[in-house]
Amino acid sequence: MNELKDLLRAVADGAVSVDEAALRLKAAPFADLGFAKVDLHRKVRTGSAEVIYGAGKTAAQINGILDAMLENGQKTVLITRLSAETARAVSAVHPIDYRPEARVGILGPIPKPTGLGKIVVATGGTSDIPVAEEAALTAEVEGSAVVRLYDVGVAGLHRLMGHLDVLMNASVVIAIAGMEGALASVIGGLVDCPVIAVPTSVGYGASLNGLSALLSMLNSCASGVSVVNIDNGFGAGFLANRINHMEAKP
Repeated sequence: MNELKDLLRAVADGAVSVDEAALRLKAAPFADLGFAKVDLHRKVRTGSAEVIYGAGKTAAQINGILDAMLENGQKTVLITRLSAETARAVSAVHPIDYRPEARVGILGPIPKPTGLGKIVVATGGTSDIPVAEEAALTAEVEGSAVVRLYDVGVAGLHRLMGHLDVLMNASVVIAIAGMEGALASVIGGLVDCPVIAVPTSVGYGASLNGLSALLSMLNSCASGVSVVNIDNGFGAGFLANRINHMEAKP
């Protein structure tokens, strides 16, 4: 929607002709590659271009999708859940920036951050960092400034309390934790901004691969806490960026 508004403003200012604007708007809404239908109008509709989910796709398929997106003028593309082996094969055609810890590939420059403020990504432990990096990189690629606050779980609460100034100045906090998932509730009781909780599959047997943390976060007694799926760093980063770019609508 922001891109559409920018186009309309450019027409109003005379920087873009009516015919050129009409051509942009009537371009094919998707590219049918046979194995994929690439949504070329998603950024116009929602403000964010399509993101490639890498798991289960071959390097040839990913490169085909990248070709279609680049031909449509997309400058930066995010690829999530990308294995190192597939990343190497993709890079032979498109030189992506691969971040192995997050299993994320980035083609093109990370944009200059905009938005209301900064997104804080906090983890309960070091083992949660892969999910946290997926969240942080997603938010950065989408155009938000991110502050990382790792290993501040409730087992040593003083570590979190030592960063209250960072938390209280955030526009959104992403709280990522496994085990019993208590971090989200604690942070939710300290800040005046939205908190997005991400349960991770980190923990011993009864953590049930993240189910215990998920249920704890869903039952949080702190107001203003929402929850995404287990290990869904991408979903949290994307939502946090959208909140960080909210504007009043008439």
